[in-house]
Amino acid sequence: MLANATDPKPKLFSYAWLVVMMLCVVGGLNYLDRMMITTMRSSIIEAIPMSEAQFGLLTSIFLWIYGLLSPIAGYLADRFNRSRVIIGSLFVWSIVTWLTSQATTFEELLITRALMGISEACYIPAALALIVDYHRGPTRSKAVGIHMAGVYIGQSLGFIGGWLAESRTWNFAFVVFGMIGVVYALVLSFSLRDAPAQPREADNREVIGFGDAIRNLFRQPAYLMALAAWGLLGVVSWMINGWLPTYYKEHFNLSQTQAGVYATTYFFIPMLLGVLSGGAMADLWNKTNKRARILLPALGLVIATPAIFVASNTDVLWVAVAAFMIFAFARPFLDANMMPILCMVADQRYLATGYGILNLFSCMVGGIGIYAGGALRDANVDLNAMFQVAAVTMLFCAWLLYRIRPKTEAEPVSTLESADQP
Repeated sequence: MLANATDPKPKLFSYAWLVVMMLCVVGGLNYLDRMMITTMRSSIIEAIPMSEAQFGLLTSIFLWIYGLLSPIAGYLADRFNRSRVIIGSLFVWSIVTWLTSQATTFEELLITRALMGISEACYIPAALALIVDYHRGPTRSKAVGIHMAGVYIGQSLGFIGGWLAESRTWNFAFVVFGMIGVVYALVLSFSLRDAPAQPREADNREVIGFGDAIRNLFRQPAYLMALAAWGLLGVVSWMINGWLPTYYKEHFNLSQTQAGVYATTYFFIPMLLGVLSGGAMADLWNKTNKRARILLPALGLVIATPAIFVASNTDVLWVAVAAFMIFAFARPFLDANMMPILCMVADQRYLATGYGILNLFSCMVGGIGIYAGGALRDANVDLNAMFQVAAVTMLFCAWLLYRIRPKTEAEPVSTLESADQP
């Protein structure tokens, strides 16, 4: 049967995908703006003399503030208009990006990085919550996966900062991307809007309290298991990603450049494919198994575990590269499905707050993972052993995910997603 020409459902369904595409750009800018400072270290230190510890603090202060404020930032998206929080976050961090270009002292740089942490903390919880508001049925994981792919691409483009710093000045990149963000925020102010409320959500627009959200979430055993799995996996990811170039260099006697290529280029491509595949496969499997979005990430970690064991126990370079590529492909299955899992275990009113807490926990324990790796290295523990511990931890995370049981009530299929049904 042909759709009624006046039926708004097809237009809403198309707009739901347009939202994903618009937020892909924002997610890319989010990670590009935060990452590019790390790629222009020499240029910045030459212009603004500072110690190595001070330069490291520029990233640490961002991470600490970003993590600590994520739950509150998520609450703002649950309490107020999600699209306005996203646009406001983009506008403010873009202004801060431009202000970074005006810094002339270490203290000014440190202040701008702290402000960056405050403003960027508001984005991810609100963006993912808005995406799942629009994608409630068979496209939920795929939509989240596509957005996370945009984030990965932005992260991988951080080298642009170093390139522009060498070819122009270190300030130039911050001016360019700051202005791009401001213009794009103005565009979104006319084109991005919240999803229409579902009938059963009509009563959920009440004023909610931050304390109520925290108590509600932490009373859910399934949420606590998801939080533990996400946090522990953050330790694994930070440890492997942070120490992989060193492992390649030392274990296979490679140059710094060669080790960097193997640890980035051969890592990023399978990660990108993995997050896209993880979303698409979970949605497909979800048609026959309502726990698919939980089981697929668990299965991905089960696959990744022996890959890390192989990679850390071989003296053949191509075997290690192939094994780490398997890990890089399977690990992001959870990135595409974490917010969909949250939708299955938490009160829908607190989705952004719940993801903000996940962000906080991941940042905190991720930092601990990097520090622990360095401490173990100082204690003469080799990277092979560290990676094997990481593999065992992944297996435990898979078990935690498998133990998660979704809420008994069925999630209604959104009119946005039923629009293309006969």
